[in-house]
Amino acid sequence: MKPTEKQLADFIVQEARLIDERRFPEWLDLFSDDGVYWMPLEWNQEEEHLTTSLLYEDKLLLRTRVQRLEGERTFSQKPKSRCQHLLQVPQIDSIDHGGNEYRTYTPFHYAETRFDEQVILAGWARHTLSVIGGALKIRKKRVDIVNCDAPHRNIQLFV
Repeated sequence: MKPTEKQLADFIVQEARLIDERRFPEWLDLFSDDGVYWMPLEWNQEEEHLTTSLLYEDKLLLRTRVQRLEGERTFSQKPKSRCQHLLQVPQIDSIDHGGNEYRTYTPFHYAETRFDEQVILAGWARHTLSVIGGALKIRKKRVDIVNCDAPHRNIQLFV
């Protein structure tokens, strides 16, 4: 499979929809086994391992979070948090069929709510994708929040 620009953009939109619809196990399946989800703490942060981040989770940690969100005994999720992504059209930064690497850039607004509390975030999502087993998979999702260095309340779901 050699994905087209439309297939790459559709993948990003579908990923956000899965989160918005709380279809977390399906969303988790979009990640490669070595996939990571990273949310830097500093503006233009380049180092992800030796610098503090808002979030840096590999697939094992993502799976644990999904299990917690789906769990009946997760009292911090009664009632369950809800969210909604508003995406700009995903831009395709690079297509490398030979190297099996596809990079996208998507500005977004994100709203998350639970009870009477609502969190609004704005930023940019950068995806590094590969075709694995005939399907697109997320190798890395980097989410940069405009006010990344401000104090934040708990972000329960996935931006």
